[in-house]
Amino acid sequence: MSAEERKHVRDIIVTHPHMDHIASLPIFIDDLFETLKSPVRVYATPEVIDLLERDIFNWNVYPRFSELKNEFGPVMEYVPIPKGEEFKVAHLTVTAVAVNHIVPTVGLIVSDGKSTVAFSSDTSETDEFWSVVNRVRHIDALLIEASFPDSMAKLAEVSRHYTPASLQRDLRKLSHNGLDILAVHIKPAYRQMVIDELNALNIPKLDVMESGRIYNW
Repeated sequence: MSAEERKHVRDIIVTHPHMDHIASLPIFIDDLFETLKSPVRVYATPEVIDLLERDIFNWNVYPRFSELKNEFGPVMEYVPIPKGEEFKVAHLTVTAVAVNHIVPTVGLIVSDGKSTVAFSSDTSETDEFWSVVNRVRHIDALLIEASFPDSMAKLAEVSRHYTPASLQRDLRKLSHNGLDILAVHIKPAYRQMVIDELNALNIPKLDVMESGRIYNW
């Protein structure tokens, strides 16, 4: 994202408070602090908001931006989101679904009224996410995590992430056919190993999401 594009971002969904997902959030607000004419809206479940306030925006790691203003007004505000119910973010309709990770985490189903994409966020074997996804009339794409190679199944289990083998088992719960399935959140150190194992599964339309590529559905 270019510096000019970042100036226009006002809506951010936080699925969970792990650093690889929120590390740039305080820096983003800090960089734009003086120029923000409307607050950055941070959408998250109440549990995640509490963790962000406790561990990140706590006056020790970063200022509590939700309490600060510039000359135009507040610079950041939290928008609590429900689980299992639709809510609006700009022009999008979003549903947050609890998934199976070591901290409170939600996956997302996002629609612009024409296309619908499901995103697992960080998870291991789960049921509710697939149940909710299967109830949606049409899904164009599934973005699904695949963090560790099969040889690291024990670490994946305790940290609650998928390997290609566990992902294959859970994909059997998916009733939709013909959608694009894009693997994301692959640990960089094991990227090629995970890609090779995903390819060996021979699952139709399963691919690895490419950074920087624009996808259209």
